[in-house]
Amino acid sequence: SLVWAATSGMLFQKDKQSSLHPLSLSWVLGYNSSLAVHSLMDGEDRVLLYVSSHMVVIHDVLRNRQYHLQGHTNAISCLCVSEDRRWVATADRGPDALIIVWDSFSRIPVHTIFASHPEDGVSAIALSQDAKYLATISAGTVQRVCVWKWTLPTEKPACSTELRPEFGYQDYVIFNPQNPYEFVSNSRTQVIFYLWVTHRMNDEHVASLLSLQTFNSVVGHFSQSVFHFNNSQALTGTSAGKLVVWDVVGSCTSSKDLRAKPHSMKAAKLVPMQKDSLTVLTVFESCIVTGDAKGQVKFYDGQLRLLTRYSHREVGPIQSISFSQPTPDPPSASPACSAASSQPFAASQSDSSNSVSLALNRNFILSTSDATVLHVATDRTNFEKVLEEAKKAVSALACHPRRALLAVGSHCGLLRVWDYQQSEYLVSRVFTQAGIQCLSYDPEGYFLAAGFTDGSVYILDAISLQSSCKEFKFSHGPVTHVGFSHDSEYLATADEKYSVTLYKRVLQNGRRRWEHLAGLHSHYKPIRSILFGVQLDSNEPRLLSLGEDRQLVEYDLNSSSKDHLVVLHRNQIEQVAVPLCLAWYPQFSTESFILTANNCYKMKLYNTTTKMCRKTLLGPTYGSPLEKMQILPTTNTMDPQKHYLAYITKDKVGLQILPVDGNPHKSSAFICHPDGASDLASSYDGRYIFTAGGNDCTVMKWEVNLNALDAAASLGGDDLIPFYNLLDGGREGEFFRELEDYFYYAQLRSHGIDTLETRQVSTYIPLEEIPSVMRAMGFYPSEEKIDEMINEVKFSKYVDTGEQVTKINLGDFIKLYINHRPAFGFSMKKIERAFQVLGYNNENGDKVIDRGDLLLLLQRRGEHMTEDELAQCLTTLLGRRPAGGGSEPDTYDPSGAAALTEEEIPEEITAEIFAADILGLPIAE
Repeated sequence: SLVWAATSGMLFQKDKQSSLHPLSLSWVLGYNSSLAVHSLMDGEDRVLLYVSSHMVVIHDVLRNRQYHLQGHTNAISCLCVSEDRRWVATADRGPDALIIVWDSFSRIPVHTIFASHPEDGVSAIALSQDAKYLATISAGTVQRVCVWKWTLPTEKPACSTELRPEFGYQDYVIFNPQNPYEFVSNSRTQVIFYLWVTHRMNDEHVASLLSLQTFNSVVGHFSQSVFHFNNSQALTGTSAGKLVVWDVVGSCTSSKDLRAKPHSMKAAKLVPMQKDSLTVLTVFESCIVTGDAKGQVKFYDGQLRLLTRYSHREVGPIQSISFSQPTPDPPSASPACSAASSQPFAASQSDSSNSVSLALNRNFILSTSDATVLHVATDRTNFEKVLEEAKKAVSALACHPRRALLAVGSHCGLLRVWDYQQSEYLVSRVFTQAGIQCLSYDPEGYFLAAGFTDGSVYILDAISLQSSCKEFKFSHGPVTHVGFSHDSEYLATADEKYSVTLYKRVLQNGRRRWEHLAGLHSHYKPIRSILFGVQLDSNEPRLLSLGEDRQLVEYDLNSSSKDHLVVLHRNQIEQVAVPLCLAWYPQFSTESFILTANNCYKMKLYNTTTKMCRKTLLGPTYGSPLEKMQILPTTNTMDPQKHYLAYITKDKVGLQILPVDGNPHKSSAFICHPDGASDLASSYDGRYIFTAGGNDCTVMKWEVNLNALDAAASLGGDDLIPFYNLLDGGREGEFFRELEDYFYYAQLRSHGIDTLETRQVSTYIPLEEIPSVMRAMGFYPSEEKIDEMINEVKFSKYVDTGEQVTKINLGDFIKLYINHRPAFGFSMKKIERAFQVLGYNNENGDKVIDRGDLLLLLQRRGEHMTEDELAQCLTTLLGRRPAGGGSEPDTYDPSGAAALTEEEIPEEITAEIFAADILGLPIAE
């Protein structure tokens, strides 16, 4: 197998193969600075292994290459590496949490443990010295400790036990290097020692409970624990700069006794080491090594006597220490403390009589909690920065419109420009007053606008990142969106206080400069998008904003003046759904459209002039609705009629073939940031897509393969085949046959049921019959949605032919039905949610709505119903004619309906009664 034949360094000897997926991960910026960074290679090599969001990155720094271990769907919560650096174990938290053991030589996952801790995932993990056993601690409120023999094909642990809550949240675990049956874990307040035993009976493994003993010696907070390298003691570092020394109570005469019964440990002594908090504690050869909150690394001998120290004033709190592999023929050891005092990073040594002979020709990697990785060459006793990434959430991205440059902004105030072809940072600037929330280049690539969390706006030179003018601070809340007009004459921003602010370039004293023009509190809920466009009949810019208040607002830029921003149009574009993002739709016909996506997984096309909804389409349904979208730029080699849409959902990045028609095979998505994607950007040539992960502090570069997406769409079938598959039972199912029956019955209704004249069979029905057939199929649209459906068909050819469509065939009806019906069908949760909002708690604690209140709400709120309409609906739903009703089928007596209401409907109505007894809908047990 590939794993059997794999060797160290083999990964870097092969060229990367091109991916056959529409999107493939190419590079990752940033990493999880709360987890360790490991050194994988020898000597002077800079091959790092670290976690970025839900994947492990193997980063060859000197050769500027990355390799990614992808398999988790949740953010990785912990990892460990075997002593020989070959085996990497990772685990995550969340739904369907996994434990995966990887071969770092070949990047192959050699073992996956499913449902190891199904409640909450894993909080700590460790490999034994011989790499045969794996210890895990769950992340739940009640923690469970398991030991796995991962080399066997089993999904059950060799043994496990449950920890009591008073032990504290255990988040660190490590094996005894001399004994794989012994390990230790600690929380901030408790240290637990374990001895596990596996008995063999008839060649089967029988699990036995772990044995443990706890101690309540709190001197500061515990950080990490290790076993001593030459005796039975263990050590724990604390936030008070002390080491707790644990020792065995009593003596064990033999290793057999040690494995026969649990041994007891107690705190033998407390050794003050320093004033600063000890954050890292590890054993290296015959040394005990500590890292602290001041960035110092210290080496001690077995008696805790200081041997040498590495420090520098610019190094932050140490998060991990990882030593390189020993070279095959190491040179003679030289004292690590022989550096001259003139070195900027110097090592100092205590009394040489306390030193031991150390093979400190082993270089090591330091990672800090402020997202910096350093390489320490012990023979030269100096540090070298290897990585320096964002310390806080990365929420802003912008691609240069003409060059291969990506601007990345974070909440720590760090702004960097990255060359995504050469994979290197070019320039950076740190803003100390606030965090960066949004970024945008102007269309010419001369300016870079940045919006900050304190409401300020900077307009920077795109190359040097120096300010082009003094910062503006006219927003009263964090700036969430920023954008330039196509001619770079205007700059617009939106903020968390629901306001839009406009800036303009003016000529003053012969020089062009930016000035504040006006602002307007134009929405009453969060603004989701601001969008500049171009007038259809001129080259003048136009500006729109879209809010969660369902308002699409267009501003009159020509009529706006100093401190007066004029609204040209204000349109409510949704009735129930919440719009989430906005884009200009490519010009596929003579009619021009605006594209929106809402939280009901629908995409809508609006006429750019009238704002009339012209089409409703089923959008991508990958677990969460679209949060942001961009039309991919086209290149000269592409078909001018081919366009694609890039988008992000809550945790995925995807591509959509345009024009949108509801075909699910025209879309593809991949997990990018399980904890939430915050921004999206596409390269100027459409070859790459970039996503930012917000709190996971990462940016991912995705390579686009449009041919793969086109191939997937072709394999999905042509014409109506993809839509048939979206019907229950498909083309041959009962649902489709029922639809055909209703369709032909609608033809009979349109010609008159009682006529004896010869009928002409047709494949069309009049548009007026659309609502009846929709309702017969179990989809109950509102009156506004009915108007949208009819108008969508009626005006589908009006721009091209000047004529209105008056009928629809079965194929187009199926598309209309699939695109307009709820993406996931009826949901009882929606009714329960309505009762939570509108109802009150009765004596039994149930959420109920008073019968009279419900009838009034139906008549007065939402789409109003008249008393006659309500009476007709209730008598139909309850299946009875009201007393005193008229003799004609369509005659209803409201007083009779009121009597029926009191008789059939209880005075207090729950969600279950409303759904089952009134609407007659089935409710799952």
